[in-house]
Amino acid sequence: MAAVHSTRMLILGSGPAGLSAAIYGARAGLAPIVVQGIQPGGQLMTTTDVENYPGFKDVIQGPWLMDQMQAQAEHVGATMMWDQIVSVDLSQRPFRLVGDDGTIYSGDTLVIATGAQARWLGLESETALRGKGVSACATCDGFFYRGKKVAVIGGGNTAVEEALYLTNHSHHVTLIHRRDTLRAEKILQERLFAHPNVNVLWNREVAEFVDGGGTEGLVALDLRDTVTGEIERLPVDGGFVAIGHHPSTELFKGHLDTDDDGYLEVQPGTTRTNTEGVFACGDVMDKHYRQAITAAGTGCMAALDAERFLAEADFVRVAAE
Repeated sequence: MAAVHSTRMLILGSGPAGLSAAIYGARAGLAPIVVQGIQPGGQLMTTTDVENYPGFKDVIQGPWLMDQMQAQAEHVGATMMWDQIVSVDLSQRPFRLVGDDGTIYSGDTLVIATGAQARWLGLESETALRGKGVSACATCDGFFYRGKKVAVIGGGNTAVEEALYLTNHSHHVTLIHRRDTLRAEKILQERLFAHPNVNVLWNREVAEFVDGGGTEGLVALDLRDTVTGEIERLPVDGGFVAIGHHPSTELFKGHLDTDDDGYLEVQPGTTRTNTEGVFACGDVMDKHYRQAITAAGTGCMAALDAERFLAEADFVRVAAE
């Protein structure tokens, strides 16, 4: 018979959002269960230097930060389960989720913190140099490239916004796009083309991220001309892949409302989804900021929203009795 784990607050995902929800939920006496998912700790587990999380004057490591968050959550009473959810039933409360080995998780409330994954080009050299000059977040890592040459790969709103942001740190920003027109909104394009520190290379795609060897990391991009096929080398210190993100919402298709990009929709100013008792926090519902600190903040909100929902439901039940 399959094991069954029941809780007043079930949390799916263990990045900054999920663990912050766990800390607040545990302190409220809800004994939350956190199903950690396929990547315990979230995207910060693949991030090396973190310099913008409040409370630390020195650079810290992403995995270390997540270890500290998990330890705090467990210390105040949260339970961690290493499992991958394969099916959900949100048709009635308590909600029922099933893990890949058949384990059943039952929750009076559900906090979804499954995050979003950056889309990558899929090159082996890209994977090898992640965190060594290759990034998917200019807001997170742009500060490390002060006064250096950087390139942004992409042609949509994200790429243009990242390129413009990087001009705060670099006087030499190159936007690389595989076509001869951008997909970004017109007003963003106007700002980009008017900026003196941005150069655009049209009809180019990255063929290779060039490793300088040793501890040097990324030193250049080999670019392929999409018209002629010719290869040229562009010296850079940092390369930012900005071709979008993919929210981890596949489990909830047909169960919860999403926007056109697949992000879970929540009621303005809250983490409440269209299903009572189900809350969403972190990058799975936030396509604008995508920062560890904003994810943690919405994780706190989700726990508070869930606690208040349970208090109201308990009041109604007691009054009815």
